[in-house]
Amino acid sequence: MALLEFFRPKKQASASLAKERLQIIVAERRSAGSPGPSYLPQLKQDILEVIRKYVDIAPEQVSVALEQRDDDLSVLELNVTLPDDK
Repeated sequence: MALLEFFRPKKQASASLAKERLQIIVAERRSAGSPGPSYLPQLKQDILEVIRKYVDIAPEQVSVALEQRDDDLSVLELNVTLPDDK
């Protein structure tokens, strides 16, 4: 059985897959020389949809910001206000 598992692709966790996709988006935007993060609204919506699978939250409870510190350094800040567990 172990031989068959060697040839099957392994499933990635959703968090690592999301991280890879985000890295690709950021790298693509940097290489295109885009000065502004025009993808942030869609990124916020995608993140909100994923969080809503687990917790009922409003769009106002999620904030996404991209900070350019240097030419080669960008910081993506994500703040989510989770409701109290009742």
